[in-house]
Amino acid sequence: MLKGSNVPVPARAVRVEIGWNTSAGTPDVDASALLLKDGRVRSDADFVFYNQPRHASGSVRYDGKQPDGGAVVDRLAVDLADVEAEIDKVVLAASADGGTFGQVPGLHVRVLDADSGAEIARFDSEDASSETAFVIGELYRRQGAWKFRAVGQGYATGLAGLATDFGISVDDEPTPAAAPAPAPAAAPTPPPAPPTPVAPAAPAAAPPSPSPTPTQGGGSPIRLSKITLTKDAPAISLAKQGATGGQMLINLNWQQRNAPKQTSWKDRIAKAMGGGLDLDLCALFELTDGRKGVIQALGNAFGSLHQPPYMHLDGDDRTGARAQGENLTVNLDHAKELKRVVIFVTIYAGATSFQDLAATVTLTPERGGPIEFFLDECNVPSPVCVLATLTNQNGGLVVNREARYLVPDRGVSPQRTVDHAYGFGMQWTPGRK
Repeated sequence: MLKGSNVPVPARAVRVEIGWNTSAGTPDVDASALLLKDGRVRSDADFVFYNQPRHASGSVRYDGKQPDGGAVVDRLAVDLADVEAEIDKVVLAASADGGTFGQVPGLHVRVLDADSGAEIARFDSEDASSETAFVIGELYRRQGAWKFRAVGQGYATGLAGLATDFGISVDDEPTPAAAPAPAPAAAPTPPPAPPTPVAPAAPAAAPPSPSPTPTQGGGSPIRLSKITLTKDAPAISLAKQGATGGQMLINLNWQQRNAPKQTSWKDRIAKAMGGGLDLDLCALFELTDGRKGVIQALGNAFGSLHQPPYMHLDGDDRTGARAQGENLTVNLDHAKELKRVVIFVTIYAGATSFQDLAATVTLTPERGGPIEFFLDECNVPSPVCVLATLTNQNGGLVVNREARYLVPDRGVSPQRTVDHAYGFGMQWTPGRK
């Protein structure tokens, strides 16, 4: 599409992908959407972005980033049939963190039919320069039908400038500095009795989403702060980030670069169930009273949010096709009772190694901005990756990006491999789901 042109959107719902190429020095880019009536938002609730990922109506959702080789796609989902009648336009925007859009190669937007996956429109922006926020396109109503227009106009005042221009109240509080990486802790002394995994409590009901509640017609201004963990800055104190209580959602979202041939029995079962790739989000935990255990889909050890271990796995994404990926919720009201948590992911079916997989990890506390990082490219035949650790320091939790790929010895399970690497010393027996 050419800048300024438009096309009909015949789909019931669409998936919007704002993508760009990555290389050294490329700023990070974040997608967002604004629901407008007569050119303005009705309230701060009409702004959908990483800190407020779902509109109250359910019609617009921020689905997060997905790395793909040397490129990244940030995604929005728009259910056009459910957009409220008084909303006449959904602005599709992006903001650059740490640079300008002139430094972002390959910036483009694709609009896809959410049901069929067919591409409805694509616009490649080629004339960005000093902008730090960009309206790349818009979905708008015309005579009862939806259309998409390629816009390609920017702001030099970042996401805050874009948001305020459409009527959003922005909290201009500076983003807290990341805490230095904690010194490696000594391996814990196991309790006198042979350590065994704690028998998990009966699975609790799925926890409510910790996403911030949108304000209607006033309330606290929108907070735009966000933390990205990197190799050079891998750690952040949740307390210094403002996340001193409530719930924290840990989300794993992934993409398979090259789909493997279906060979093993587990692969054939997964394919028959409707998808090939099955990753399992897991966690080893140690409480301050010495108890240890595991949270995982194997054995239905989903944990409990309001009693030890104060963490709950929301279920098992058996196909890998669900847009939201897998989620683990941590009850930060009981942070003082968590000594350490090792969060990791294993490949259950559909691949033999993380060498062909890409993933994004996002931690979203109720208070404070989200924390995200990408997994590094895997260069070893690893079926298990340690994503992050949560470590108790003076009663508060520190998040440390690990992105560590492990290669189990022959006959050793991924869970036992993580246990050995982090010194838990638990006993393991075969499990199934």
